[in-house]
Amino acid sequence: MNKKDLYRPNVAAIILCDEYPQKKEIFIAQRNDLHDVWQFPQGGIDEGEEVHEALFRELEEEIGTNKVEIISEYPEWLSYDFPPKIAQSMKPWIGQKQKYFLVRLQKDAVIDINTKHPEFSDYKFVDVDDVLGMSASFKQDVYEKVIQHFKKEEFL
Repeated sequence: MNKKDLYRPNVAAIILCDEYPQKKEIFIAQRNDLHDVWQFPQGGIDEGEEVHEALFRELEEEIGTNKVEIISEYPEWLSYDFPPKIAQSMKPWIGQKQKYFLVRLQKDAVIDINTKHPEFSDYKFVDVDDVLGMSASFKQDVYEKVIQHFKKEEFL
């Protein structure tokens, strides 16, 4: 198996609040299995599933709503390696390759993290510049690339 095949295909969403563009706050959620680790909603792409289908399914599964509008898409796949402790539980994967989307929450969307299989214990909307200080160290390079790209494109 090729090393690139060992990265789990994944989608991730940077969710802008429903008051965007007047207010540029983004959603971040605290994982319920890692102490004080916050992240963007993300999840695996099922076999045969299209990327956009996976995005909307994962949002529904993780935050209880998929009522979002896609604003932009990061132009390429980004990858990161799992830390050893996480890698043990994710075998055969050694990391994830992700497609990132910038989305805006619709006005009538209701976030509910108490889903069938909850992944988050808390969430909040924060200023984009506060995200890196709250996220897991092994994801920070990817988060920084994506945030800088969307800033350069003048979305953030």
